[in-house]
Order: sequence, then structure tokens, then C-alpha cells
Amino acid sequence: MVKSMTGFGRVVLETEELSVQIELKTLNSKFLDSNIKMSYLFFDKEIEIKNLLNKKLERGKVNLNINYVSKKPDTNKMQVNFPLVSNYFKELKKSADELGTNDSDIFRMIMQMPDAYIKEQDQDAIEKDWKVVADALNQVIEKCTQFRMHEGEILKNELSGYIDSIRTLLKKIEELDPDRIKHVRERLQRQVNDLVSNENFDQNRFEQELIYYIEKLDISEEKVRLNKHLDLFQTTLESKTSSGKKLTFISQEIGREINTIGAKANFAELQKYVVDMKDFLEKIKEQLFNIV
Repeated sequence: MVKSMTGFGRVVLETEELSVQIELKTLNSKFLDSNIKMSYLFFDKEIEIKNLLNKKLERGKVNLNINYVSKKPDTNKMQVNFPLVSNYFKELKKSADELGTNDSDIFRMIMQMPDAYIKEQDQDAIEKDWKVVADALNQVIEKCTQFRMHEGEILKNELSGYIDSIRTLLKKIEELDPDRIKHVRERLQRQVNDLVSNENFDQNRFEQELIYYIEKLDISEEKVRLNKHLDLFQTTLESKTSSGKKLTFISQEIGREINTIGAKANFAELQKYVVDMKDFLEKIKEQLFNIV
């Protein structure tokens, strides 16, 4: 299964008691990198959310925005944050005494600070609301996954086309190989004739030249391995599991065989096909960056 790392999902849920709007965007990244924005009421759910994202999305840069608004009347009690207020009062009164200023307004000033009060939260109500949020979260992940699969199908078709193009070029190389072998043999014959006719004939050099051209002559193993790698790439594209990392490894093996064929070719017509193969392989590698 090919899934793109690029994805998007949006879900809006409205009930009589609350409103939830969740947006999920994913981009390509080597690992899962999640950025979550949500109400402080659900901060204790962050690990749970990250585990869910890791399980469902696997890889990618994830931006999750959970917008939660309660429609219920605010019945939570407010309490004075006594430890904080007490510390503020002591420190400010001490400063006022040292400066010889009036401390009559210190308490009123402290009580206007935003942290001077603590709101008691109804945990049962929060858990009830979280169930609604969690349901919306699962829906948005599913939408994002469907988006990724749709984009992945497009990528899969493009990759299959590139693999077919490389395979076609390989067939052209196979058709051209007899001419290449003839060319290499003729060149080898000329080299042998030049060496043998030379009065300063060097046996060691002759053997080195012979070994060099014999090695250049045969690319059959490289062609067989390249065909197998192309088959494996296509099979992996059709598999039901996420395949991005495996496809990357296979593409590296494809590159090695293409490079070896190019190094051994020593034939201008064949080199053109090798260059075209490398071009298609680069396009494959670019697309693999965006596959889960």
C-alpha cells in the first residue's frame, strides 16, 4: 500500500453542550513529528493523542489543532490561590515598608492578578466532553488517512510508470548489447595487435589490458539483478503494508546496478540509455520522500 505523507482532515461536531472543530495536516518527514494545539483542559491527554497519531499515521510532520468550546453555563467555583497571594503580599509589603510607602492598596492590586484565583474543574464533565473530542479526533484521523491513500494512489501510478520506463530502457540495452560486445572486441583486438607488434612488448601490461576488457565485456549479471530489483519494487508497490522505507532501499540497489552497467558499458549508444535510466531513478527518489 502506498500512502502519501501529505494529508488533510477536518471535522466539526456540534452538540447542545459543546462545539468541537479539529483540523489535521500532515507533511513529509523522516519520522513522526507532531505539533498539537488544544485546550488546557485536555493537556493530560497529550500522550494518549501522540500514541494514537503514531499508531495511525506512522510517519510525517503532523499539525493537529483541536478547537473546543463549551456551551454549558460556567458553574465551576473560584477559589483564592492562597499560597501565591500570601507570598505576593509578604514580598510587596516588605518592599513597601523598606521604601516607607503606603501599603493599603497592595492586597487589592494582588487580587487583580490573573493567577490570584483558581477555578475548580468538574473532572467528570471534562471526561464526558473528552469522549466527544476523542470521537472527533478518530474521525479526523480517518479522513486524513483516506486523503493520504488517495494521494498515494497517484504516486503509485507515477512510480509504476518510471519503473516501466527503466525496464524499457533495459530492454533496449539488451538489444544493443551484441553491438557493444562487438565494439569492445574490436577495440581489444586493436590493443592486442598494437602491443604484440611493439618491439617493447610488455607482457604485464598486455595481461592487464586483457583482464580490463574481459571484465568490461560482460554485464549479464547486472542486467539480471536490475530486472529482479525492478520486479521487487513493483511487487512492493502492490503490497498491503506501508512501503516507503523498503522502496527507498530497493531504489538504492537499482541505482547500484545502473551505475555498474554505465561503468562497464564503454559504448556511447548504450551510455545514453544509462543516463535516461538515472534520470527516471532520480524522479523515483524524489517521490519516495513523500511516501509513508
